[in-house]
Amino acid sequence: MNYRHAYHAGNHADVLKHITLTRTLAYLATKDKPMAFLDAHAGIGTYDVSGVEAFKTGEWKSGIGKLLEAPLEGEAAALMKPYLDVVSKLNAGGAFRHYPGSPEIAARMLRPMDRMILNELHPQDFQTAAARYSADRRVRVVQLDATVAVKAELPFEERRGLVLVDPAFEVSDEADRVVRLVEQGLRRMETCCFLVWYPVKSASFSEGFGKAIAAVSRRAALQVELMVREAFDAGGLAGSGLICINPPWPLHDEMQVIAPALAKSLGQGKWGRGTVTWLTPPS
Repeated sequence: MNYRHAYHAGNHADVLKHITLTRTLAYLATKDKPMAFLDAHAGIGTYDVSGVEAFKTGEWKSGIGKLLEAPLEGEAAALMKPYLDVVSKLNAGGAFRHYPGSPEIAARMLRPMDRMILNELHPQDFQTAAARYSADRRVRVVQLDATVAVKAELPFEERRGLVLVDPAFEVSDEADRVVRLVEQGLRRMETCCFLVWYPVKSASFSEGFGKAIAAVSRRAALQVELMVREAFDAGGLAGSGLICINPPWPLHDEMQVIAPALAKSLGQGKWGRGTVTWLTPPS
């Protein structure tokens, strides 16, 4: 309950998460059928990087700041364009100041026929998100535990859509909670696409977490990881990853272009690694 994403908005983990989100939403929107998007840990939608929280850490400077200062080129740049377009439109007419969270990215990419449920447990952040999206008829904002929200919202009435799961991982059993959430969610809607974010703070975490997610999903599962420096115990955030269950078919090939490009751009010094691996290949 004490976690506030405003301190970390726009860092390298956000960049990976939000680019992957835009690629997934872009594919889902190619089909002429409505979809739903559930953001299980929504936050407030947009973040002022000149505000007290972001200014205190300055994490955005080594994430989105690097991409804006030295834009990528070629295929990677083309694939990142939907993400960077949202950033640009949010800062239209001025210097970079506002960073879009996942609710803002989804709100700008979803179509009029689509639907979005934003879940945020933190009382102040819930109120901020509810006020920000009160005029958008596609959006409903709820204040629940993430597991309860997934149970309440799935299966989507549209029968297609995406669930984003990205808790702070600040409590010791958070990984186990996420695994149970995914398992229960897929029992309710086995064809739903899940994007599960996780931090990498030690060398051993991501392998075990990936195996645990794959074991309960029993569906195609893709793991994308961005490391900006070497991970070691008690060394802080060295990178992050996303596990996509029921991924859109182009996502594997797209992230094989994007992840190494991000590693080269955001890696510290000469250290950087972007990997894309099938935990469970599509059948």
